Amino acid sequence: MERKKLLGMTLDELKAAATEVGLPSYAAKQIAEWVYGKRVRSIDEMTNLSKKGRVALAEHYEIGCVPPSDVQQSIDGTAKYLFPTESGQMVECVFIPDGERATLCVSSQVGCRMGCRFCMTGRQGFSGNLSVTDILNQVYSVPGSEQLTNIVFMGQGEPLDNLDAVLKATQLLTDENGWAWSPKRITVSTVGMRKGLERFLKESDCHLAISLHNPFPEERLQMMPAEKACSLSDMITLLGKQDWSHQRRLSFEYIVFGGLNDSERHAKELVKLLSPIECRVNLIRFHQIPDSTYQGASEDKMVWLRDYLTHHGVTTTIRASRGQDIFAACGLLHAKKNERIK
Repeated sequence: MERKKLLGMTLDELKAAATEVGLPSYAAKQIAEWVYGKRVRSIDEMTNLSKKGRVALAEHYEIGCVPPSDVQQSIDGTAKYLFPTESGQMVECVFIPDGERATLCVSSQVGCRMGCRFCMTGRQGFSGNLSVTDILNQVYSVPGSEQLTNIVFMGQGEPLDNLDAVLKATQLLTDENGWAWSPKRITVSTVGMRKGLERFLKESDCHLAISLHNPFPEERLQMMPAEKACSLSDMITLLGKQDWSHQRRLSFEYIVFGGLNDSERHAKELVKLLSPIECRVNLIRFHQIPDSTYQGASEDKMVWLRDYLTHHGVTTTIRASRGQDIFAACGLLHAKKNERIK
């Protein structure tokens, strides 16, 4: 009999599990503390449960944590980890240390069905959704997890295409009976799926990042097929109705391609599109992928674009590129073991 996973269960679900094996319902809080607070690796470590209770629980349940099967270390300190999933596939996450901050870039799917032309994950195709356990295991089992200050759902997959699992994972990350993190430490990135975006805005307080990459819908469609299903104009209208206070941040991710989306025409349209909304723009260097016709913009052009947008009222920064030598930078995750840029 396959045992169920405790990692990924809410307090109510843990109460049901405790009751099922003959433990009192209040044991659920003890189990939650062992799993989410102390991050134990086995039920036998839950020493404030009776020996009989632990045996009974272990007959039907396990923690659900699995160590990474591979790691690649970048020269800049970034580490990319390869994790097995419950479905028997593999997925990557990236640990990014930066002074007193440490960010984990987690995946939500094996591959992705959004089909963005410039993304290695999109080229990989879609192989399946991650379970809540798969998502949280990246946080639970990554070496150095106790150092984490931030989590970004910017790894493999489109988070809003696996929304139920992502919402439950962020709920457990922020719940007092889970990790008890502030939602301000978590950012969820999306190309902007309409129904999923509406649900996310209603049901989550985490920060939101929109993959924009072109302010002109017809040009964006050529780069990002998802534009057809969720138009840029609809997305901006929806986001413009929200209250973007200091409690929640909205950002737009903008990969800068040489000669494609880095002109003054694009800059002016970005100002027109985004200046009415309280937001920031993160400019991202394009990381060359095999057999791609896209080229990255020059450093001078990125600086010019940042300064132009900021001068015209749209706060803009250039995101530092990390882990490119191990295929860990933005758009390069694809769960192929031991591949490096030559």
